[in-house]
Amino acid sequence: MGSHNDGGAVLRGRRILLVDDEADTLDACTQILRKDGYQVETAVSAREAIQLQRSRPFDLTITDLKMPQVDGLELLKAIKRVDPEMAVVMITGYATVETAVASMKEGAYDYIPKPFTPDELRLVVRNALERQELVGENTDLRERLSGGRDQLLVGDSGAMQRVHQLIARVAETDSTVLILGETGTGKELVARAIHTGSLRASAALITVNCAAIPSDLLESELFGHERGAFTGAIRRKRGSFELAHRGSLFLDEVGALSPALQAKLLRALQEGEVRPVGSEHGIRLDVRIIAATNRDLAEATRQGAFRDDLFYRLNVVPIHVPPLRERKEDIPPLADHFIAQFRRKLPTPVRGMAPAALDLLVSYDWPGNVRELEHAIERAIILAEGEVLDWESFAHLLPSPAGVPGARAGSTRTRRPVTDARDFTDLPSLEKVERDYIMEVLQATRWNRKRASEILGISTVTLWRKVQGERPES
Repeated sequence: MGSHNDGGAVLRGRRILLVDDEADTLDACTQILRKDGYQVETAVSAREAIQLQRSRPFDLTITDLKMPQVDGLELLKAIKRVDPEMAVVMITGYATVETAVASMKEGAYDYIPKPFTPDELRLVVRNALERQELVGENTDLRERLSGGRDQLLVGDSGAMQRVHQLIARVAETDSTVLILGETGTGKELVARAIHTGSLRASAALITVNCAAIPSDLLESELFGHERGAFTGAIRRKRGSFELAHRGSLFLDEVGALSPALQAKLLRALQEGEVRPVGSEHGIRLDVRIIAATNRDLAEATRQGAFRDDLFYRLNVVPIHVPPLRERKEDIPPLADHFIAQFRRKLPTPVRGMAPAALDLLVSYDWPGNVRELEHAIERAIILAEGEVLDWESFAHLLPSPAGVPGARAGSTRTRRPVTDARDFTDLPSLEKVERDYIMEVLQATRWNRKRASEILGISTVTLWRKVQGERPES
């Protein structure tokens, strides 16, 4: 069998998921890897593996390629959608060039054919985990150097697939793009994806938030100014247009521009040049414009609040980023992504999320969209005491009964302490307290029996027996 390789002290304790429909292979690999100090969990199908991946992240997945129903290649794709940096090793008895190439194209780290020796398994595991160490270090270094956020346009819903398709098509052009969507949907990420996929990617992407800069300063921020142009202008300043020369300029919240600045922006787009404040001469520039807004600009033009000629200039290729409530199937991979992100940034024991917690996140409407989800998970991770986030980690998202349609007037989550009572005859029975709480949970989950029963820790049959006849007609 060869010499024993202990896997390296630095790699001990890493979590490995083994996936194979053959029990003998699972048992043999588990014994080898546990002897080397790794934490190993097993799954006999791709579906079981996906459920485990959802509940707790792993450092490495080793999966058989040939499995019934959902094969290893489909499992690899599912894993990569959740965590593109996850190392995956494919095992198969069907060692052909075609299957090897297919798995490597989909992002597999390595490929070992059956039969293999314990030392061959140890070597590929060690190499994969060491690569993960380097990937993590490089990611952290890139974030420190760029000051950026490790965040992706995560989501495989139909709505997000359409967004990805539009990004891919428009990135190859120099056309002006208008990104539409509510606050927190990820409009800036779309702009970055367009720039990164374009021929201008080697040049700068300059971002200006038009709503965050006072109008009297925004002209100088966009177009620059000459020395002495106004009080305090002690030196020449290059504007964002000039800084974005041969690159892209992202105008976030462009709907907040004043009428005067709308006119000057229109002139810059029409003439391909800008005139710094205090200058008598224009500067010709090559800049690709990407704009974004959470306002209805078409309606604003009808009301005279936004210039129609500027709107037509900006709205060459519109991309609508859907709110999170319209693509709830993207919440699980987004939650996995943010957990992985914060595990790298924060000292935390958290490694995954309980199914009841995930159901609560899916049932919530997220008025603040992806940004609100990110902040909710960050808060939960900071306050967590165990390895798994449960539904109580997100209980603050549940509406109070007074704010839930159909709730009794004056009801509240805060019960009066029994010790405050002067007359015990007005205290509710245990049955009434239990029933009231069950009703609150049902109302909060919009009468979703499955989610409510998981939160309450009882079966759906027991739940329905306790509240028969209580559901409102609506």
